[in-house]
Amino acid sequence: MSDTSAETIDPRIRRTRQMLQQSLHKLMENKDFDKISVHEIADAATVNRATFYDHYPDKFALLECMVASRFYELLAEREVQLDGACTSALRGLVLALCDYLAQMHGVEPRRPLQPHMESAVIAVIRRILLEGMQRHPAASGQIAPEMRAATVSGAIYGGAKEWAQSLKRGPSDLAADVIVALVSPIFA
Repeated sequence: MSDTSAETIDPRIRRTRQMLQQSLHKLMENKDFDKISVHEIADAATVNRATFYDHYPDKFALLECMVASRFYELLAEREVQLDGACTSALRGLVLALCDYLAQMHGVEPRRPLQPHMESAVIAVIRRILLEGMQRHPAASGQIAPEMRAATVSGAIYGGAKEWAQSLKRGPSDLAADVIVALVSPIFA
């Protein structure tokens, strides 16, 4: 779920969504996503369930939006603008993912992400890639951007996940170089 013009105009919408995202994040620190209810999220955000549903169709959409918000922050910090063919921007995306996963795994590199979280991360990466590919379409006859984005997002996530869960993980720069080298032929 990306920003809409209403969000940029009305700070109340943005504030409510931030409160819902922060509440979900806080709840997930102590509880599995599957065991968190919309009611709990709304209560923690001090809004009612109807307000929750005014902003998100379900908790899965909220999760994806929460992940996307953090990703866009990390990309902005790295000043990454992804187009359809730039490998330096692709490297920035991979580094942002490595940062994100390192934050999520913290001091427990072997602790896997919950399946819904993994799905949300992959969906966000796919959307970012697809938006870049659609802004700069490839020559006709190429593989459809949706197929490329889906393939590359899964490959990027798989490589970054392997790096993040390694007990002897090296610098993220080295992991990013390997991942980019592997996915560049599909991406470009």
